[in-house]
Amino acid sequence: MIYNSVIKTESSTLDAITEAAIVEFSDKGYKSASLRNIVKKAGVTTGAFYGYYRSKEELFSDIVGKHYDYILDRFKAAQEEFAAIPEERQPENLSSVSGLCMFDMLHYAYEHLREFKLILLKSDGTRFSHLIDEMVEIELDATYAYMDVLKELERPAPHIDEHLAHILVTGMFNAFFELVIHEMPMDKAENYLRELRTFYTAGWMKIMGQ
Repeated sequence: MIYNSVIKTESSTLDAITEAAIVEFSDKGYKSASLRNIVKKAGVTTGAFYGYYRSKEELFSDIVGKHYDYILDRFKAAQEEFAAIPEERQPENLSSVSGLCMFDMLHYAYEHLREFKLILLKSDGTRFSHLIDEMVEIELDATYAYMDVLKELERPAPHIDEHLAHILVTGMFNAFFELVIHEMPMDKAENYLRELRTFYTAGWMKIMGQ
């Protein structure tokens, strides 16, 4: 009984710290968030806090890190899945693989909405502020790899200026995450995502000469 009570107390303390931190980070952002305020809101001592975390940075990472990693890993997996498709079948599967990935990421982000809003809006000063940049680089690498496939298949594959490609891909991901930032109802978010995909797919197909 005593052992279970200790575990419950430790869990409650950690939950209180986490909840207080989310409120503080959401209100002020990572840079301006006060560790003193977090401790005060959690109702714990500074010593108790340091029993769980070494720093504000470690606390923020514990809150958002696994969600950040999930999105990047899911996105990388989709690119690898597409690259594994036989080259002659890639053009016909271009939309299906990426579409499933985008909807999976949307649903996951909505399931962890507070954490993703921290990543997208309040993470300046941490490595997590570069989520869109990392996704853009992954997408650009995959895009140019696909252009090489089109050349191998002797299909139209005009040169795409790297600056233009970067602008277009960055715009696509910013548009995608706007759905999360504005907390649109899921049915509307899914519909907007379909329309965004239709818009960007048509544009890319035109640029690629397909």
